[in-house]
Amino acid sequence: GRRLLLSTPIFYANGPPHIGHLYSALLADALLRHRRLRAAGPGRLCTGTDEHGLKIQQAAAAAGATPAELCERVSGLFRQALAQAGVSFTDFTRTSEPRHQRAVQHFWGALCDGGALYKGCYEGWYCTPEECFLPESQLEERSDAQGRPCKVSLETGHEVHWTKEENYMFRLSAFRDPLQNWLRDNPRAISPDPFYQRVLRWLDEDLPDLSVSRERSRLQWGIPVPSDPTQTIYVWVDALVNYLSVVGYPESHSAWWPAAHHVVGKDILKFHALYWPALLLAAGLAPPERILVHSHWTVRGQKMSKSLGNMVDPATCMGQFGVDGFRYFLLRQGVPERDCDYYDEKVVKLLNSELADALGGLLNRSTAPSINPSNTYPCFSEPCFPKVWDSREAKGTGKVSAEDYELVAAVASLPAQVADYFEGFQIYKALECIAQCVRQTNGFFQRHRPWKLDRRDTAERLWLDTLLHITLECLRVYGTLLQPVVPHMADKLLSRLAVGPGERGLSSLTFLARYDGKPCPFEGRQLGPDTGILFQRLDKSETTKNGKQET
Repeated sequence: GRRLLLSTPIFYANGPPHIGHLYSALLADALLRHRRLRAAGPGRLCTGTDEHGLKIQQAAAAAGATPAELCERVSGLFRQALAQAGVSFTDFTRTSEPRHQRAVQHFWGALCDGGALYKGCYEGWYCTPEECFLPESQLEERSDAQGRPCKVSLETGHEVHWTKEENYMFRLSAFRDPLQNWLRDNPRAISPDPFYQRVLRWLDEDLPDLSVSRERSRLQWGIPVPSDPTQTIYVWVDALVNYLSVVGYPESHSAWWPAAHHVVGKDILKFHALYWPALLLAAGLAPPERILVHSHWTVRGQKMSKSLGNMVDPATCMGQFGVDGFRYFLLRQGVPERDCDYYDEKVVKLLNSELADALGGLLNRSTAPSINPSNTYPCFSEPCFPKVWDSREAKGTGKVSAEDYELVAAVASLPAQVADYFEGFQIYKALECIAQCVRQTNGFFQRHRPWKLDRRDTAERLWLDTLLHITLECLRVYGTLLQPVVPHMADKLLSRLAVGPGERGLSSLTFLARYDGKPCPFEGRQLGPDTGILFQRLDKSETTKNGKQET
């Protein structure tokens, strides 16, 4: 298997983490975990904090701290939140680290050597919160808090200020054709497709050269331009190079680069899909393999913002709904192509329905001592559930119905379907398919009422064991496929089914081997100990508690 570097954006260290940050990290984490289950080759997940720039300098001054003190504290909050959420990052980069600063200065030298930089006078509307200049077309007139007219960013509403200074400029305009060729040759380079199309449209518009430094007198908190102490390297150039510094640039990066998949929010698409590939090409490096883009989370239909007081704290949510519960909610409900809305009642309803009732209830009912007194993985009887070659034509034989054959076909095709959705950056669709199969399995169990069967009757015992065998086989597949999303709950489920650590990968996942006339290694095996309820139902009071904390 080949190597792959998965990355989140490095998060800006001017405030604590919110669920948007966690969502980026969970998407990347689930992709890496799924890749490991496939044994697809070495993989890394890098994340970290972006610690330079005017915004940090100003936030630190407002907090009565030095920029270094602020970054130390906020970086610790991000590391803690990601660890609490079970994000399996292998690397945590801080842009204030010496190894990163050396990489940035070397990258700057490569841009100079390639003739991509020149010094010029730049003036325009600068947005400090976004750390970038904005063209007139992306601005609108509004009134500030004192009622005075001001210009703000159309997209974010942040105020902009007219700025004029001498900076180093990057010849972005020279890279229109190379970028268009790269995208046309690699239609999967940016996913989902609406964002790919958006970047192509940007390349048809005006592509002005990019200011890539700031006057040091105005911005001291950053990496100085080599050989020009009057200038500080633009924070975005500094931040983007983290994807190289983490793999050992400039000495040993070629072992991993360009096999990189960047998970990013749509608000930073232009920096990752236009500026970053152009900078890489200018420095003699290939663009990343893929850029995986997601949309934002709103709260009850409103954008999250400090001023509205509706920021959702991930630690509070994980305390309220459980780590796996909250992971499941974000990955199940988050749709990369469009903004998704968060509110507590939605979390409770989804987790109760799909985890507590459907999945947890099925496990409890199929392993209950009253129905499975020997606490074993029961045997499958081929005469009870005869093989059919096409589930669409199955009319049902004896006790087996056409719906039963449909269930077997659906679960048999589920691992490949889930793999396709993970590969296509549609994790929510993978979870939708699993939830649908769980519902079908509950229907199968309910339809045949195994609790009504009498074990003392030989024919009924064979049929009962076959029903339980099929149900446990379905649960084993679900537990295996859910590992990237709810690792602790999946472990609990698989341990209850006595699935060993070496039997949880995707490469060896076979479903209902006995149906195909092959031996089943689980048949007759003693089940694992009963570890209690798989996922505790949440009651309505959870939403009230969390609502108070959110406020």
